[in-house]
Formats: sequence, C-alpha cells, structure tokens
Amino acid sequence: MPPVTASPDLMSPLTLFLHADVVVKIVMLGLLAASVWTWGIIITHSLRLRQINRQTGAYENDFWAAKDIDDFHARRGKEKLPSAAILTAGIDEWRRSTRNRNMDLSGARERLSGAMSAAIADELDRLADRLNILATVGSVAPFVGLFGTVWGIMRSFTGIAAANNTSLAVVAPGIAEALFATAIGLFAAIPAVIAYNRLTHGLDRLEARLGRFADRFHATLSRELEAA
Repeated sequence: MPPVTASPDLMSPLTLFLHADVVVKIVMLGLLAASVWTWGIIITHSLRLRQINRQTGAYENDFWAAKDIDDFHARRGKEKLPSAAILTAGIDEWRRSTRNRNMDLSGARERLSGAMSAAIADELDRLADRLNILATVGSVAPFVGLFGTVWGIMRSFTGIAAANNTSLAVVAPGIAEALFATAIGLFAAIPAVIAYNRLTHGLDRLEARLGRFADRFHATLSRELEAA
C-alpha cells in the first residue's frame, strides 16, 4: 500500500483504520471486540453486585428480626442470595448433626463452620465468574496493540524505502495508523484494570459481610446445640 500524505481528514480514527494494513486492522477489530466484551462484563457485574448488596442487607435484617428460624428458612431459604445459601447450609448441617443423640458438640461446631464457609466460597466463585476476563484484557490488550503498532511501523518504513521519500508528510500517516492500534489497546485495557480492581474490592467487602453473618449464625446454632 503506497504511503499517503497527511491531512486533517486522514488523521480521523475511521480513516486511520481504513488505511491501515490488514494485520493492523485485525488487531484493531480484536481490541474493539475485547473492549465491547469488557464493558458488557463491567456493567452486568456492577449492577448485579450492587443489587446483591442491597438485597442481602434487607434479607439479613429480616432474618435477625424473625422469631422462628425454621419458619424463616421454610419461607425464604431458597432465595437466590448468598445469605440464603449460608442459612440453608447451616440449617442442613445442624439438622444432620442433631440426629445423633450422642453428638460431639465440638465436631458439630466445626462441621457447621465448614458448611457455611463452603457456601460462602461457592457464592463468591459464582459472583466472580468472568472477572478473570477483565484481568486478561487489562494485561494483554496493551501488548496486542503494541504488536499492531510495530507491524504497522515496519510496513510504513518498507513503503517509505520503496518510494525513496522520507518527507514527514509521507511518514506521518503510516505511523499514525500504527500508533492508533496502541491507543485502542490502552482504551480496552485501562477500563478493564480499573473495573477489575473495583469489582474485586466489592467482592472482598461482600465476603467480609457474609463472613460476619455466618459467624453470628454459627453462634446462634452453637447455643441451640448446647441446649439440645
């Protein structure tokens, strides 16, 4: 592809893409697709995490206000919330442990703690689904864009050598097309990194909240075991 002279119109993103080498175009399209995918994950996970935090707070408040745990579990134990999963895990293990008249209280407490900890881990794994994609895009996209830039600059210099013309007006468009790939790579990577850190922090806070709920519920069930 022969070099083109620079003009304001030729510096527009669309024109830079259209004049780019086919390899650079593939890199740009791949990065744009990754950016769209990333924003889809960011929006869906942010909304879901916010909704779960709000619903979890209301659920826990209702639970601690309830007078009968078994009745509350029968009515709301199957809700699609992390707290409900912890509640179900704890009550199921408590019922299994209390079937044995000669139960070991220490062992029963350990099993209760393990069951609720496993429920927390399962819920967090489910909520963290696809967050690894954000980490991957954030770390890989700049290098993919850099590959497109290096390839484009190599092609640009090859065209310059063939034309025997080193004028800046001839060199600029080809280099701009190549650098545009790096810009798209950063455009995809920066939001991915920021969102990954923010969402991970949100999950850490949710994990701490669920851990506190499990600890309080574990204390309640321990008292029930002692009274049984």
